[in-house]
Amino acid sequence: MTWVNNINPTDPSTGETSSPAPPSPAPPPRKKPGRWGGCLPWAIAAAVLLAVFAIWKFPSFKAQAELGSAYAARVGCSCRYVQGRSLESCQSDFEPGMEMVSLSEDPATKTVTGSVPLLASRSARYAGASGCLMRPEN
Repeated sequence: MTWVNNINPTDPSTGETSSPAPPSPAPPPRKKPGRWGGCLPWAIAAAVLLAVFAIWKFPSFKAQAELGSAYAARVGCSCRYVQGRSLESCQSDFEPGMEMVSLSEDPATKTVTGSVPLLASRSARYAGASGCLMRPEN
């Protein structure tokens, strides 16, 4: 009967026991990802680009808001005081894309104001036979 030593097997060519392989070095400890997982620099870069774009395009946005509010005031004034409709029904006459423009009126002076929040506000006044006239900017 042959006994086999499973702890340190012998090399068949030399009859010697082989030594165990040296342990591999432990991998360096991984740095725990931060709260943002490395996305913070990308988020800052995106915010800076968005701010630059907004500053670059602001004059265009402001001009479009001025135009939209003036158009709304003129159409709203004509609708209200020439046609005699309610101010709420006059807003249905707006072109598509003018959802941000709101109308308000001052019945004492027969003035309708169209405004885009935080950007522009323009007014038109009913002048009898002349119809509605835009009021000069302040």
